[in-house]
Amino acid sequence: MDTRQVARHFAATMVEHRNRLAGKAEDASRAQQAFAQVHTDLAEHRAAHRDDTHTLLADWVGRDADGFERRADRTRKTLRTTGDTATKAATITGDVAQALTTGHSAVTRLLDEYTDRATRLLDAGLAVGQRPALMRAVGQVADLVRHYTAESAKHVAETKVALTDAAHRLRELHGPSHVDKPKRDHKGITEIAAGQLGYHEGPGNANKYGPAAAWCSSFATWVWRRAGVNIPLLPFTGDVFTWGKGKGLAYRDLTRARPGDVLLFGTGPQNTTTSTHIGIVERVDGNRVTLIEGNAGDAVQRRTHTLSHNTFYGGVHPS
Repeated sequence: MDTRQVARHFAATMVEHRNRLAGKAEDASRAQQAFAQVHTDLAEHRAAHRDDTHTLLADWVGRDADGFERRADRTRKTLRTTGDTATKAATITGDVAQALTTGHSAVTRLLDEYTDRATRLLDAGLAVGQRPALMRAVGQVADLVRHYTAESAKHVAETKVALTDAAHRLRELHGPSHVDKPKRDHKGITEIAAGQLGYHEGPGNANKYGPAAAWCSSFATWVWRRAGVNIPLLPFTGDVFTWGKGKGLAYRDLTRARPGDVLLFGTGPQNTTTSTHIGIVERVDGNRVTLIEGNAGDAVQRRTHTLSHNTFYGGVHPS
């Protein structure tokens, strides 16, 4: 029996995750190269157009010459704008290619680690030479599959967020769309949150928003629910980001933050060490964001922060 092959057979979902990420990374890399080539071609075309215009106008004077020069200037401006857009698109697709490559590498490492462990378990079961021992080994492999598949699925979900952000940024290069633009606090979220300013917790983290524990996330989801957002009461901040990913509402690009959103403090949604706090966006002013935060000094407070990945790992729109 080829135990390594058997182990891989159980890991079909992880193999699919790895292959999908590899294919998307290749697509994103090709798109980046294409946009970069467009920028190069347009820059060369603009330079040639400028030289040809100057040559043509060298000995041409009069009203028609002035009109031609103005039209030529407009053409070069259009070429420059299009070239700049191509450069921005190349940067966006380069970022997502990197995210996909990172995700693919992480899933590949998980798959290899799982395969090594599962193979050892199956080999040990076969070495005993008894059916009960082999069945125990198969059960242990099944447990490993569940664990490692869940971990690989997290990496796939993270890359989906990166793809969603990239798609949004690419669409914005063609001008903002009223269809894609999130509604700005259309249900009075910030007003509800502001109405709670000054509320203070009781003994032992007792609060009216959720369990007697750290309650910043309970407060944020309580406010959203009061405003009509169909979200469960979620006491852990990372669960809010995970909920948003499932709905296509989570983002890593902090420039998308709008009043009524929530922003997540920390480095990621995995646990309370990496996802540490949450606040409701009241106002965005350039690179400064004002939040209304529950459990801030044991109370609901208004605080202002720099809109930076040094502070926040992402945000979630209410709809």
